[in-house]
Amino acid sequence: FQTAHQLSLYSVVSTDEDGMKVSTMGVNGYGNGKVYTRRKYRNRFVKKNGQCNVYFANLSNKSQRYMADIFTTCVDIRWRYMLIIFSMAFLFSWLLFGLVFWCIAVLHGDLDLSKPEGFKPCIMHINSFLGAFLFSVETQTTIGYGFRCVTEECPVAILTVVIQSIVGCIIDSFMIGTIMAKMARPKKRAQTLLFSHKAVIALRDGKLCLMWRVGNLRKSHIVEAHVRAQLIKPYVTEEGEYLPLDQRDLDVGYDVGLDRIFLVSPIVIVHEIDEQSPLYGISKEDLDTEDFEIVVILEGMVEATAMTTQARSSYLASEILWGHRFEPVVFEEKKHYKVDYSHFHKTYEVPTTPRCSAKDLLENKIQMLPSPSAFCYENELALMSREEEEAEEEVIRVLDVDNHLEFDRIQTAIPLDALSYRRESQI
Repeated sequence: FQTAHQLSLYSVVSTDEDGMKVSTMGVNGYGNGKVYTRRKYRNRFVKKNGQCNVYFANLSNKSQRYMADIFTTCVDIRWRYMLIIFSMAFLFSWLLFGLVFWCIAVLHGDLDLSKPEGFKPCIMHINSFLGAFLFSVETQTTIGYGFRCVTEECPVAILTVVIQSIVGCIIDSFMIGTIMAKMARPKKRAQTLLFSHKAVIALRDGKLCLMWRVGNLRKSHIVEAHVRAQLIKPYVTEEGEYLPLDQRDLDVGYDVGLDRIFLVSPIVIVHEIDEQSPLYGISKEDLDTEDFEIVVILEGMVEATAMTTQARSSYLASEILWGHRFEPVVFEEKKHYKVDYSHFHKTYEVPTTPRCSAKDLLENKIQMLPSPSAFCYENELALMSREEEEAEEEVIRVLDVDNHLEFDRIQTAIPLDALSYRRESQI
């Protein structure tokens, strides 16, 4: 009854189309009872495009805090809002100083129609507020048409011109700096770093491993690139405290330096599911009902700007394929290596993968020895590619032979049918 009560507290029934999943579990550690559960499709903490699915609410003094760091605020906001802000800043400064010039002209009597003979105005050729506004625009933008200008009659007008020139330089510098920072943000570089749509679990060197693939779509390198991963899932402590987003690290080779990668061609990142792994006790049946998210992060410096960039993605439990491997994407040709990104997200099934957890695999000492007749899919593709190259070279040799007898001898040596290797899934 207590177990059923706990399930009712922490289980959430999904209305998704996936239907019921069957998982085996024992009651109080005994028995092989079967219960029907539904996979809970949780909200992503990190979206596939790398954005964090977090909304901040009830922030005190939010506007003041954002205005205190106005530069970062302008860099983070959208382009249309930034252009509106700068347009309003320019327009406000032109109107403000135009009003000041108009007031100076009114107080000095420049706008009076009946001016005494020999009267010298503060600002030449300003007869209305519109003229003062045009003079303000010319002063701040340093256009200087030469029609309107300040005279020596009013030191206040000269001081106003100096102040407006300084303010205009500050606004121009802030705008240019913000635009350059926004255009050169390493966040844009992260859009050309690619993660596989799915993650896989399969044997590698006799151990169960969680794997996903990363790639770089540009020829420019990511300097000092390194990867890391975290498992995020709800957790209840021994004291009964509920943690909705408990974060635990997944070791991808930090101690031995395997997390630092040379990202020239796509690379498969491997997390070995050992005793320290949070996935140590999860089997294939458990994976069908688990509620967790694996956040993967790729960091490095952009070669062109030396700025640090970070690309993120995530995998829900439903996006992890048990008993699959990634198809090869790197093929060796005559003078170079070819990367075929059409196979980047593709996987193939490995039926020999055990369905039990890594814990059971280690405790029961199950040895998964490859069958002598088993043949890996990667080897199949490599040999097929090599056979095609050898066949082409053989045909070229045949065409270059002038002696008909030599031609007949070589022709009989060419195999009529290429060797057919069976895929691992067919064995």
